[in-house]
Amino acid sequence: MKKSTRILLYALTALMLLALPFLIPSGSMLSDYQDQWMEWTWDLEGLLPTAYAETATLPIDFTPGMTPNPDAYTEDGYQDDSIAVSLETVEEEGVVWRIARISIADASQLRTGIAGSKVTSSKTSLVSSMAQKYNAVIAISGDYFANDPAKTSFEYRMGQKIRSKSNKKKDILIIDQNGDFHTFVKSDPDKMAAEIKSDEMIVNAFTFGPALVSEGNLLTCDTGYGYNPTGKEPRMAIGQTGPLSYVLVLAEGRNKDSEGVTHQELADFMFDLGCIEAFNLDGGNTATMVFNGGYYQTGRSSTNERAQSDCIYFATTVDPATWSK
Repeated sequence: MKKSTRILLYALTALMLLALPFLIPSGSMLSDYQDQWMEWTWDLEGLLPTAYAETATLPIDFTPGMTPNPDAYTEDGYQDDSIAVSLETVEEEGVVWRIARISIADASQLRTGIAGSKVTSSKTSLVSSMAQKYNAVIAISGDYFANDPAKTSFEYRMGQKIRSKSNKKKDILIIDQNGDFHTFVKSDPDKMAAEIKSDEMIVNAFTFGPALVSEGNLLTCDTGYGYNPTGKEPRMAIGQTGPLSYVLVLAEGRNKDSEGVTHQELADFMFDLGCIEAFNLDGGNTATMVFNGGYYQTGRSSTNERAQSDCIYFATTVDPATWSK
């Protein structure tokens, strides 16, 4: 059925259902009509620009996403029937913040890519190259899990276990099959056992941190944590703001326009953005955000981008064959 015909039928049905209260003697809708109304109301949400009429999924492996539609990009973001990305730059108190707000139709669109052909590989690549390889709508640097292959850490990528040794000095972020975030301060084993019931729940897991926001609560970042916690540095963070809704944040640093931030300043910023969970990833010269084949940050180029083992990215599920429809 053509989209225009489907829209017309939805509209006519909605009008008929709206008229029901005036046609039924009782003055209220019968339970059967109430159920039908709820059903059609759900379908009618597909006509709204911010809703998704149909939900497709991507396999939980290292298959690339669908090719993004070039016409769906703007200077400030990207939007198609499966994903919406909104970009914003905020400059305050000597810091340049790069923010990407993202909503997806299915959890499988939040993905990770690796530089090598296997998760056991120590190969590295540029985030910009991995973004192209995996057809990313937007991509950021991950936690560089291959930087020290022998390190004690808890790492999964697209359902594949890399290491499962908890590091009591580091925090863990686990992303489950529903796209929900779970943060564990100092790799808290009791909390992990309570929240993560099986390996099948874990799609991606990162050992880095610190955790910045957990269960809606702003955390106080441990000053004894590594990676110069109280110093002004470029930082990269990812957060969840609601079901299938996320925010990526890059705090620029080490340049004349932006001095960088501390871990606590990053935590405060993520909390103020409305994150219910937020996690610090590898920062410094590693911090990279790639959008539409370019960099959403100051001074980054392929000549000074740091090669890494992995990236986090968001993909579209819209088949290019449907672009013209």
